[in-house]
Amino acid sequence: MKSDPIELSVLENALGHRFRRPELLEQALMHASYAREMESKNAAAGQVVPAPDNEQMEFLGDAVLSFVVSQELFRRFPEYREGELSKLRAHIVSARNLLRPARALKIGQFLRLGKGEERSGGRGKSALVTDALEALIAALYLDGGLEAAHSFILRTILEPELAEVHKLGDKQLPVMDYKSALQEAAHASGRPQPRYVLVKEEGPDHRKMFTMEAHVAASADGDKEFVRRSEGSTKKLAEQGAARKAWEYLQSLKAGSAGVSSRELPEQS
Repeated sequence: MKSDPIELSVLENALGHRFRRPELLEQALMHASYAREMESKNAAAGQVVPAPDNEQMEFLGDAVLSFVVSQELFRRFPEYREGELSKLRAHIVSARNLLRPARALKIGQFLRLGKGEERSGGRGKSALVTDALEALIAALYLDGGLEAAHSFILRTILEPELAEVHKLGDKQLPVMDYKSALQEAAHASGRPQPRYVLVKEEGPDHRKMFTMEAHVAASADGDKEFVRRSEGSTKKLAEQGAARKAWEYLQSLKAGSAGVSSRELPEQS
């Protein structure tokens, strides 16, 4: 059964891609329940015609998504270790976080579902729409190459999720760039640009540990200066840790929840 071309053009607009092979888009939206019903109907009519579903495309889309996100995180965060990059990637590609773009694209309304799945509310099921999102990534890759899939993933999944993590300041994940975030927050509060001081460097060459301080000067409005300290296996990591602590403190001041003295002693990590 062919999909309504007008309906699919709406989805193409949302995806930002016009398919040269629309059958790829149709397959990405075909749930296994619908495909099996079509096969049963064909068999009843004396025809053995397999109906493709989106499960294999979901498999490919998952791999493309993981590759693109890995490549971007590797490029954007050269100072992070493998474990930190893996944690951030797992967060971004998790089913919970894929649900947001899947719902924003209204994928549920485009799905081809079997009657039983339709009756059980399949269009609203999280697993079905996130699986279809991965299948759509595969369709983009197969029709437009890696560039089309890359552009969609950055625009729809990676950039919004990094911005959200950055905004929330998740303590368990490395975020975009706390030094930049601190600089913006300092500027917004009328303070000069923060400066970073190497306090200590210790350990053998193969296991160096660096201690850095982020110094945030007083504002013209009378907000007091303060210092935050952090350790790391590289200077960049230690700077990011100190910047993070300073940024979090400025956020607490902004929220009116801080009751800290004027110049605090540097914190230990």
